[in-house]
Amino acid sequence: MATPSKTRSVTAHVPEQLAQKVDLMAERLERSRNWIVKQALSAWIEQEEERSRLTREALADVDAGRVIDHQAVQAWADSLSGDAPLPVPR
Repeated sequence: MATPSKTRSVTAHVPEQLAQKVDLMAERLERSRNWIVKQALSAWIEQEEERSRLTREALADVDAGRVIDHQAVQAWADSLSGDAPLPVPR
């Protein structure tokens, strides 16, 4: 038999309009407000963890000198509106 995971209550004051949207979503999905908030919080934390990972990865690239010159990127971007776009800078 699986051991139930511990839970803890977290309270947050949110704007009335946001609370109403949570209520409507809960009703539409036939789920509790608690379930909706838990899903939203889990998705946000996952997104922020990924953003942090990508930032650390990008900073490591900069530290290692793996960068593309800004002028090369600008020239490439400017060429996209013309008839002969430049290759993607690498």
